[in-house]
Amino acid sequence: MKNAIFYVSTLLVIAGCLILTGCNKWEETESGSIRIVTNRGGQTLGYSSTSGIRLVFDDGFAFKDLSKNGELDPYEDWRLEAEERAKDLASRMSIEQIAGLMLYSAHQAIPAGGGWNASSYRGKSFEESGAKASDLSDDQIKFLTEDNLRHILVTSVESPEVAALWNNNVQALCESLGPGIPANNSSDPRHRPVADAEYNAGSGGKISMWPDSLGMAATFDPDLVKRFGLIASREYRALGIATALSPQIDLATEPRWSRVSGTFGESPRLSADMARAYVDGFQTSEGKKEISAGWGYESVNAMVKHWPGGGSGEGGRDAHFAYGKYGVYPGNNFEGHLIPFVEGAFKLEGATRMASAVMPYYTISYGIEKTNHENVGNAYSRYLIAGLLRGVYSFDGVVCTDWGVTKDATAVNSFGTTSWGVEKLTVAERHYKVILAGGDQFGGNNEAGPVIEAYKMGVREHGEEFMRARMERSAVRLLKNIFRTGLFENPYLDIEETKSTVGSAEFMKEGYAAQLKSVVLLKNGNKTLPVDKSKTVYIPKRHTPASVNFFGAETPASFEYPVNIEIAKKYFRVTEDPAEADFALVLIRSPNTGGGYDAEDVKKGGTGYVPISLQFRPYTAVDARNRSIAGGDPLETFTNRTYRGKSTGASNVSDLEMVLDAEKAMKDKPVIVVARMSNPMVFREFEKEADAILAAFGVQDQALMDIISGRSEPSGLLPMQMPADMKAVEKQSEDVPFDLRCHVDSAGNAYDFGFGMNWSGVISDERTAKYGRPAE
Repeated sequence: MKNAIFYVSTLLVIAGCLILTGCNKWEETESGSIRIVTNRGGQTLGYSSTSGIRLVFDDGFAFKDLSKNGELDPYEDWRLEAEERAKDLASRMSIEQIAGLMLYSAHQAIPAGGGWNASSYRGKSFEESGAKASDLSDDQIKFLTEDNLRHILVTSVESPEVAALWNNNVQALCESLGPGIPANNSSDPRHRPVADAEYNAGSGGKISMWPDSLGMAATFDPDLVKRFGLIASREYRALGIATALSPQIDLATEPRWSRVSGTFGESPRLSADMARAYVDGFQTSEGKKEISAGWGYESVNAMVKHWPGGGSGEGGRDAHFAYGKYGVYPGNNFEGHLIPFVEGAFKLEGATRMASAVMPYYTISYGIEKTNHENVGNAYSRYLIAGLLRGVYSFDGVVCTDWGVTKDATAVNSFGTTSWGVEKLTVAERHYKVILAGGDQFGGNNEAGPVIEAYKMGVREHGEEFMRARMERSAVRLLKNIFRTGLFENPYLDIEETKSTVGSAEFMKEGYAAQLKSVVLLKNGNKTLPVDKSKTVYIPKRHTPASVNFFGAETPASFEYPVNIEIAKKYFRVTEDPAEADFALVLIRSPNTGGGYDAEDVKKGGTGYVPISLQFRPYTAVDARNRSIAGGDPLETFTNRTYRGKSTGASNVSDLEMVLDAEKAMKDKPVIVVARMSNPMVFREFEKEADAILAAFGVQDQALMDIISGRSEPSGLLPMQMPADMKAVEKQSEDVPFDLRCHVDSAGNAYDFGFGMNWSGVISDERTAKYGRPAE
């Protein structure tokens, strides 16, 4: 009976195991409602006893009958390559199912109990429903069952255990529906440190904590970034996450841009090497975890962003908002922004060869499309996607829009509505335009209706055969990423394994070591650092005004220590009296002057456009260009977005005042400044008043104390230039790296790209030789 295919219930399989030919190649165990089937010499399967899935057999091996038709379909056969399986399944799917596959959910918190994007549970709030944190919300059940959505963006989770239980609940539901396509859960970067958390070498945490991407860049060490990717991918998979909406590899050539901290800086070469290392680390499985060609059960699809680069917004404004919709290229350096993609993420050293997915940015890459002169958001541009990305650079992975690009814009400063350049199209017409441009997926869209309507538009224009083939092509790309990561075989998690993996002591240790390597020493007058632990420190408290963040969440005003004071006390004696202190430690943040648009200016008859400043003190843009390069919006009656002659100031100017006041209070005693940086800044405002300066890019307070006390020596290098003044910022080109006039400090050191110090002085090593500006 060899090669015969049997369709039997699980109970009959177990009872009749001895009489079935080849049955000795597999065995089944149970863990709660999850059944695990081990194929000796093959793939391990996992399925839920609640999903209605049964097994089929061939050549003595077991397979999941996801289609429930009693046969071994090619897409169910784990012996076949992912491409063949994906094509087979895509050909079997209805248009409604493909449309659901092309959706990527809005942000989902676990549980979705309150705040932004909250949901109900059985028609009630989470608190009133009695639901478990790992239960599915009403919205999640709806988009999985009614809209066939299979890609979920996970934000906050109550704990790793809850995330794993929720994943298993999601996968059991998906397994029971249609062709049994598992959920491909994803995440934005989630390894940023909690600044005031204490690090203990012998303990774990909720997840390992690593420096911001800009801090990774400050290490100038791609091997460290690859190691991060390997660790983070293991933690992601233990949380049920198989796609990373990262890395962000935009070139940060515009220092005022609000997303600089998520990049690898302004160097094309360093960014390309970091991108390659990051993607290799995330996507590569090895040994028993590998399925084929580097892909496997520890692989996480890397969705690199944002094609073709979002770091050249005019005046530093960001394209989440209509006032920042234009990316400009006054230095004619568009191709330079492609380098991290085409020389990094698309040319991997590992076996997976290329990043599996790409996310275009919201921006209109102004003036780049020369044939039809079409200025539309990048995801809508046939030139940028079908022509350049897929044509010139042969990318055949998934292209997923950024979140909300098909939604109607309601105001120039509204968030999450980014249909730039296609505002006059209907929502369905926007979906159709993305598909024809070469896109596969719609970020932030839970509803299949517009995708189905777009398909009907295509049928009317090009015929059913053409449009069916086009939709299947996207389905194959999307399905490959699910097949290659082993989710069709076993999407379920072992809860105890999740608890021991995520935030393990080993992973926490490596993340903390990376944080130490990312800190940059900029100034060390009179060998102020390191400081003996017997010394007494004065740490001024910081006043933080009330604010509203990127997503509209409000933060109340506060007056408190800018560091975990209990951690500081473990290193130094702490006093509130400067007269008693041996030194002052002042912790500041990058100046915050807003996003370059002021609704109050509109009320006064202005255009709303104001400068973004990198200094604390009030700034008037006398050197800004008199006429903007780009402009125009259906909600505006003008096209010139200049802010020349207008003024702005930092909401956190009190940070500067802390430094100046501390210098006066300390008299001749040293003042150490730690700048927690999200953007470059004008150091001229306080550098002379500081005896020592450290730059930190997303690290724990404890890491700073280890550096200051000499327990660890700084080795980081600046991943971006620091401007001499705001005139230098206005005169640089938004698209060009290394074109700032840099600050020169009282010791004669220029705060240029690649500059950094250790206890011996200015660092000059193999990193500066490789990535220094002459090599660019």
